[in-house]
Amino acid sequence: MKFSRTCIESLAVALPDDILSSAEIERRLQPLYERLRLPEGRLELMTGIRERRIWPEGTRPSDASAAAGKAALAKSGIAPQQVELFIHGAVCRDMLEPATASFAHRKIGLPATTQIFDVSNACLGFLNSLTIAASMIESGQIRCALIVAGENSRPLVEETLQTLLTRPLDRNGIKPYFANLTIGSGAVAAVVCHEDLVKGRVHRLVGGVARSATAHSELCQGDTHGADSLAMQTDSEALLIAGVELARTTWHDFSERIGWNASDIDRFICHQVGSIHRRKLYETLGLDLAKDFSTFETLGNTGSVALPATLAAAIDAKCVVPGNKVGLLGIGSGLNCLMLALEW
Repeated sequence: MKFSRTCIESLAVALPDDILSSAEIERRLQPLYERLRLPEGRLELMTGIRERRIWPEGTRPSDASAAAGKAALAKSGIAPQQVELFIHGAVCRDMLEPATASFAHRKIGLPATTQIFDVSNACLGFLNSLTIAASMIESGQIRCALIVAGENSRPLVEETLQTLLTRPLDRNGIKPYFANLTIGSGAVAAVVCHEDLVKGRVHRLVGGVARSATAHSELCQGDTHGADSLAMQTDSEALLIAGVELARTTWHDFSERIGWNASDIDRFICHQVGSIHRRKLYETLGLDLAKDFSTFETLGNTGSVALPATLAAAIDAKCVVPGNKVGLLGIGSGLNCLMLALEW
């Protein structure tokens, strides 16, 4: 896919105030650690994640998404009345029906003329939403879209802690739950529009490539578990191997179709999983780790929010500056991979 007139006009993040450290998680799991003789510091050592944020109890994904959406509009030169498309692209949702976009749309105060829907594709939902909005802009159906995602890790983390403390699991038995403890909360939003609506510098979405490897769809599965709980089990080792291999084939196609090679790109922004995944990904793709920008150390894995929130952090830190070519390397369970080219 290629785009020529679509721009990211503004980008904003909303983060919880509450911090949950890896040390605190291990403190809560002390009975398990003592029973299985697990070394303290294991969680941070294996993932590189020192802490993650967590929303207050009772926060809905639409609350988080709405906060980010309002922040993106406040930074934008676009008025809410100009938004013709609104997409909620998170893993988390308020409920099965109606679409979480309905609740967030009302909380932001967008017009009744705005088309709204959810996009669900694990950690790729936000990036998929970017391509949907861009396609509609390029075809002339709309001129402006607002894309949001709000992820709430509290139900999953609390359910996982309860499971680990109450079930008689051995060392092998706890492995499928380990990835759950890396998940963090956050929200992100982007105003995406036709270049004619941009009043300042144009940040152009150039195009991208998507690939899937659904033979591995069982390696990471999450679902509801009770009233407000979530459950997920992951074969982390197999997921790493399969995911990096999918990224390798996607990167090859991306370089050919977009015409960018590794030396052309000034900064890479990847989905945030952890230190082992990052190192393996860069080694396999032959990319310069110095061009990476990461947030997993303090935010953990925030699902669909992770990559765009990291892009926003890189921009705020002036690690992405005007004129930079940026490679957005997204991957999510399923398995699915989406790589996008952005000229900032």
